[in-house]
Amino acid sequence: MNKSELLSTIDSETRNSKSKTSKRKWREIEAIHDRHRLRQELRELGMSPEDQLEFI
Repeated sequence: MNKSELLSTIDSETRNSKSKTSKRKWREIEAIHDRHRLRQELRELGMSPEDQLEFI
């Protein structure tokens, strides 16, 4: 393997890890938004946080 092939391999691995990290962060953000929406919907239905625990 020559130097250019080695560098391109390392570069592609770096891109893949950045992509995976980025996707994981977005999934975490979406999960936070989903929990926020659920809490808001439960509040609109008149349920308190204690009721949430019994409901789930």
